Amino acid sequence: MTARTAARLGWSLGTGCVVGGGGVVVLQLLNGTSDLGWAPLPALLAFAVVGALVAARQPRNSVGWLLLAVAVCMTVRLVGESYAIYALITAPGSLPGGLYGAWVQWSWFGVVAILAIFLPLYFPTGRLLSPRWRPVLWLGIAFLSAAVVSNALQPGPTEWLAGVRPARNPVVYLPAVKPLLAVIGVAGLCLLPGVGGAIAALVVRFRRSRGIERQQLKWFTYAAALAPLPFLVYEVVPGVFKLLLAVTLPLVPISVGIAILRYRLYEIDRIINRTLVYGLLTAVLGLGYAAGSLVSILVVGVGSGPPSWLIAAATLAAAAVFRPARRRIQAVVDRRFNRRRYNAAKTIQAFSGRLRDQLDLDTLSSEVLAVVDQTMEPTQVWLWLRPPPPRPSDTPRSAARPTTWAY
Repeated sequence: MTARTAARLGWSLGTGCVVGGGGVVVLQLLNGTSDLGWAPLPALLAFAVVGALVAARQPRNSVGWLLLAVAVCMTVRLVGESYAIYALITAPGSLPGGLYGAWVQWSWFGVVAILAIFLPLYFPTGRLLSPRWRPVLWLGIAFLSAAVVSNALQPGPTEWLAGVRPARNPVVYLPAVKPLLAVIGVAGLCLLPGVGGAIAALVVRFRRSRGIERQQLKWFTYAAALAPLPFLVYEVVPGVFKLLLAVTLPLVPISVGIAILRYRLYEIDRIINRTLVYGLLTAVLGLGYAAGSLVSILVVGVGSGPPSWLIAAATLAAAAVFRPARRRIQAVVDRRFNRRRYNAAKTIQAFSGRLRDQLDLDTLSSEVLAVVDQTMEPTQVWLWLRPPPPRPSDTPRSAARPTTWAY
């Protein structure tokens, strides 16, 4: 496949997914409500656009095609579900093939297999780390095949529409494949070892990586670590599930696009640092709020609203604690996760202590150059000092020359 053909194919698939997302919006407006709602749509658009962009610019990198495959599977799932709800529930009999829209819900297993197994295996080079990781690839293929076949061929009635209503399988069910379905159902156990192997491959690749590849892996692991967050808080705070899903899931294709296309690649260190600092700070303030709520219950009793003076005191306490807590948490995070910045701060602090007692200009200049080299690590350093202008009775102005030290 030539580069031009690959670019056309990539953009065609991406455009088709975007158009499908628009169709989902129209169908959801006609249906009024939907189980999934609008939450997966930002992720669908992100996978489609970023996948098309990566596939068009780097057609030999399989990562872009994996992103497009996720977009296609999501489009089939969302369009099929919305179409089935309209054809079977909202306006029964108005559109043909409603059962087929419900039947294609098995396409969601493609999203799971790609995001959990295939993408960690192939990111960022588009190739396996070594041939030794092929068994993990085959585990992913076995899981995907088993999940798709067992769900696509099982007879009805089945809860095809996420519990909305039972529906029969519109595909002709062959009794001869029933024993095969039982065997393939057991193959679903390939999911856990496949995911574990993909994570292990990602860890090994990160340990071996240097420079640009390490920064690329940081972008991907940052987004991948946030992706399960909506599902972890679903049972605790179900009301924010859709909001978190709409925010965290699109971060996966966006981070992959930044890593592959190398746009502002080294900004990830600052993003990780800020996430850790403000995440821990939020946890600290949340614990403080819980403690304040407990005090409020002890003071005013259960079922009574807190007095205004207690609310004002809690607000002032949170404002007073915010900045000191942030500085302390920042220092802890730098010491543990950003050792270079912590060492640079210590070097500058030690140099500022020596600066008050240093009088010799040559020694001071050498120390300045050494501190700059230790903290900033530039390839070359020059220090240029401009001498004070001479008095009229001293050396003429043309004789004054700046002093330069190189390191």
